[in-house]
Formats: sequence, structure tokens, C-alpha cells
Amino acid sequence: MISFSGICQNSASASFTASVNIIEPISIETTSNMNFASIDARNGGSVILNPDHTRITTGDVRLENAASVSAAVFEVRGQNGHSYNISVPTGEFKMTNGTNEIVIKDFLTDFKAGSKNSDTQTISLGATLQIEPEQMPGHYTTSSPIEITVSYN
Repeated sequence: MISFSGICQNSASASFTASVNIIEPISIETTSNMNFASIDARNGGSVILNPDHTRITTGDVRLENAASVSAAVFEVRGQNGHSYNISVPTGEFKMTNGTNEIVIKDFLTDFKAGSKNSDTQTISLGATLQIEPEQMPGHYTTSSPIEITVSYN
């Protein structure tokens, strides 16, 4: 018979350190509001304002003064090397001039997915106006701001 005598180890321990890297919060700021400029409604149609600040029409709508045309422009700030998504408005929104309305819809952006390669990035947002035949003249605006959202992936 063999017998073992001695002390057996019945516990062990190890140690570790902890760390964290806090990244810059993502933010977005409007640097330019959307402005379709002047339009002659004629027999109606639509005006597409592209993110590159150009306009095109469908139907019988005539583009006037283009001096103040502007897509909405935003500056996105966040951590260099991190990717993010953008949520553009969906559905239709109303622009009003008293009791008269114009529909703004089909928002499009020049955002390209991928990692940010700098701490700031500029993105632009265009949309489509649906102009009714003989739309009442006047200055039309949205009654409340339309939101755009950015978030890290």
C-alpha cells in the first residue's frame, strides 16, 4: 500500500487589471437649412433638390432664382475611425403658407457608409417638393423642424 502524505493545494488566485477607452460622443449640427428658392408652379409637378444643391423638375414647374438654393447641410462630429449610420426622415411633411400646403418628401443624402476618417464629416440632405397646379404664391415653411439622426454602429 502506498500512502501519500503532504499538503494539497485547494485554492489558487490570479490578478488582473481593467481598462476602458471612452470615445468621443457622436453629434450632429445643422450648418445650413434647406431652401428650394423660387419656383413658378404653373401646372404643377415636382422639384427635386439634390444633396449637391442642384434642382431638377418633373411636370410643368419652372425654376426661378437659384441664388439661395441650398440642401440642408450638417456637420457630424465623432471618434475618428468609428462608423456610424444616419436616419433620414421618412414619409411626407407639410410646408405651409397660412392654410396652403406643399408636401416635402423623399429625402436623400450624400452620406457614404464606412468609418470616419476625421473627427468631423459634412453631409448634405435633399428632398422632393410636390407642387400642385396653380399652387398659391407665398413663402412656405415647415411648422416645426424635421429631424435627422446619427448613431454609432
